[in-house]
Amino acid sequence: MRSSRDFRTRPLDGAPYAYLTLDALVVKCREGGRTVNVCVVHAVGVNRDGFRESLGLDVVTAEDGAAWLAFVRGLVARGLAGVKLVSSDAHPGLVDAIAATLPGACWQRCRTHFMRNLLTRVPKSAQSFVATMVRTIFAQPDAATVCEQHGRIVTQLQDRFPEAAALLEEAGPAPTSSGSSPTAARSSASSAPCSPSRTMSGPSPAAT
Repeated sequence: MRSSRDFRTRPLDGAPYAYLTLDALVVKCREGGRTVNVCVVHAVGVNRDGFRESLGLDVVTAEDGAAWLAFVRGLVARGLAGVKLVSSDAHPGLVDAIAATLPGACWQRCRTHFMRNLLTRVPKSAQSFVATMVRTIFAQPDAATVCEQHGRIVTQLQDRFPEAAALLEEAGPAPTSSGSSPTAARSSASSAPCSPSRTMSGPSPAAT
């Protein structure tokens, strides 16, 4: 029977992995007779056959830059290659780890994380309404119309929800578009990635 360690350390032989998504989840576990919080970090890629594949899973004490750097370096050592687009949240340590280990790949802020962050700036009673408005940006067919619709939605939100409007304006249209993502990634990912917003070549500016 294949152990979880065998699965986590297996060679990654499905390269190129055009699209990579990185995420983390805080969970509670028992350690030394007490309950502590730990982070489970996970990587999913789209392999050369166009299928999603769980590439790696690890448990770390904290979601910081050092943990992400070690995790992504481990993926590269096992065979992760050919990455064109990486999607994740905007945790600065994670973005810097991507830049250090996957030079030349484009990074995109994860749409799901972005929407969650945006809706925390809106009263609960209005969250469904605002989410519907922002999703109209997602639906645009090309970069030009994405930019136009993004500007319209920012303007419409400014009076009633200025904090949400400010976040949307600061992020720009990139987290809400999908027109220029790798084809295999768009067809295989559970939610379409966005157009690349940054080509990774070094440490990122601070992100939230």
